[in-house]
Amino acid sequence: MEPVYIIGAGAIGKVLAVCLSNDGKKVVLLRGSVDNGETHRENIRVTLPLQEIIEAEVTIDTLSNYRSLEGVVVICIKSYGNAALADTLKDKISYSPVVLFQNGLDVEQVFMDFPSVYRCVLFATSQPVSDTKLNFKPVAVSPIGRIGGGDETSLGHIASLLNTPHFGFRAEGDIQPIIWKKAIINSVFNSVCPLLETDNGIFHRNPQALQIAESLVTECLCVAEQQGVNLNRTEVMDSLLLISRSSDGQFISTLQDIRSHRPTEIATLNLAIAGMAVKEQTVIQTRLLGQLTLLKSQL
Repeated sequence: MEPVYIIGAGAIGKVLAVCLSNDGKKVVLLRGSVDNGETHRENIRVTLPLQEIIEAEVTIDTLSNYRSLEGVVVICIKSYGNAALADTLKDKISYSPVVLFQNGLDVEQVFMDFPSVYRCVLFATSQPVSDTKLNFKPVAVSPIGRIGGGDETSLGHIASLLNTPHFGFRAEGDIQPIIWKKAIINSVFNSVCPLLETDNGIFHRNPQALQIAESLVTECLCVAEQQGVNLNRTEVMDSLLLISRSSDGQFISTLQDIRSHRPTEIATLNLAIAGMAVKEQTVIQTRLLGQLTLLKSQL
């Protein structure tokens, strides 16, 4: 069985490594931001809904220790590091497919010269408790679709390889509407929750927060339509509320990043959507909340 190389030893990367290992698949977790680190094994423990616990001893290495990556390459780093990572990978990947586990719009652009590029839209939340312990809540099976290169057979193989009982994936023929839908939903969670210093459940608990979410979704849907992507407002809001209920008590990644003094991905969410708008006045709230979130992360 071909190996899966997961670049990014964060909350999602570690959970994916544990799930794949428990499913009998060969996986290596690569720390892309560390050079020449020693290879070691680490026991990682994941708490699932209903307090079910899974754990596995995972191989952790650094990208600089590999001359080539022959297998499926899954990228789980924050999207602001994509340009540097693509430059590092260009001499290490000859034919291996690259699968981006990232939020936002146009995050794949720096990888488009690679043989085959796929996007996964994650419907799951993961929150670290410590370096080796995480809480993980899957919301739905996460779709994977082709962006450049590859074919339907390869797509099906990748989805099947990554799919596990606790972290599910499926092949999706048209991924762009799903990318936009998730980007819009993330624009709400990743701006409102950090600014209010609250968890994801705020939208199903608080009518005022829900009203703000509805305004942001309305603005973003106008931009999506301008870009040729037509989404149903009711379906987007239903998905937003489903995520809010299922991840009640969990903190969105942008708030975690701000609290840990790390850069955020707001540039590929609110600010990216606002930047695509034909008329600036149609995205006043989306842009403002994005700018405030960016400012908060810089203070």
